[in-house]
Amino acid sequence: MEHSRARIVIDGAVAGIIGAVVVALWFLIFDTIRGHPLETPALLAATILHGTHPAQVHHAIGLLTLEYSLIHFAAFIAFGIAGGLLLETCETESSLLFSLAIFFAAFEVFFIAVVLFLGPNVMAELTWWGIIVGNLLATTAMLSYFFWRHPALAWNLLGAWIGVAREGVTAGLVGAVVVALWFMGYDLASGNSFHTPAILGAMVFQNANVTDGIKATLPLVLGYTILHFFAFVAFGVALAILLAASEWEPFMALGAMLLLAVFEVFFVGFVSLVDQSALEVLGWWKIVAGNILALIAMTTYFIRSHRGLGVKLVERWAMLDSEGEEMGDLPPVLPPRKH
Repeated sequence: MEHSRARIVIDGAVAGIIGAVVVALWFLIFDTIRGHPLETPALLAATILHGTHPAQVHHAIGLLTLEYSLIHFAAFIAFGIAGGLLLETCETESSLLFSLAIFFAAFEVFFIAVVLFLGPNVMAELTWWGIIVGNLLATTAMLSYFFWRHPALAWNLLGAWIGVAREGVTAGLVGAVVVALWFMGYDLASGNSFHTPAILGAMVFQNANVTDGIKATLPLVLGYTILHFFAFVAFGVALAILLAASEWEPFMALGAMLLLAVFEVFFVGFVSLVDQSALEVLGWWKIVAGNILALIAMTTYFIRSHRGLGVKLVERWAMLDSEGEEMGDLPPVLPPRKH
């Protein structure tokens, strides 16, 4: 047991290091796209450790980044160890699973709460959704590593939901790759490589008016690609959960169909809401075509695992229809007579 506990602690520390590296790389890409490399860690170090005004950060950006990195890695290692021990405890005390969910949710909001506490000047310099995405990526990487190292523990905690999550992640990756290949092929055919992800990346990260003159840089394309795959994986997991639920209640498959339809129009609506000029430069039909191809690929993948779902849905509908007819054949209930 002691050896197992020591292994849990070590793997928790390694998971924390992985999470810290993921967030650090995300901040580096995020800041580089906005034209201010290392600004986020330097700004946080200056504010938390020195109480320095954000305008004075650039005078010692290297030293401030190093100071914050030490705190950043130490905090993630501690979080990884605590999370690993809590995961191990949940294996024998299933009632603690709710506490585990609270623990990870608290981690997601802790960083943004610290930034809010530091004041509006710091919050204006940072982007809240960038912090949340970084923490979500880190949490996913940490859990993936820990469950990979302890498959028995993962099975005892999640059971059959491991297969559901794996199915959703795979479907999401399939859809993301299909859209990426569609955009890449279109851009190559038009003689402007990576033009589409660069435009979408500029719209998301730089909040600037999108034009054809935007250059496709590595940070811009890489940053948007990370968000692109992250969104598709989340969508794939949501679909997998609905389809798993439909094995018990076939009508839940209608919810999956509705989610597919919503997803098809969401991206176009989102781009149009954030920046109408981006939609004009890209062309709405190109986005719709890419999403349709992705949905076809994801649906084909899901059909392989849920071949009998259509039959179950028809049978469930027929059952409800027959129950309705039986109710219609019953004699009407008359109100009691008044004496």
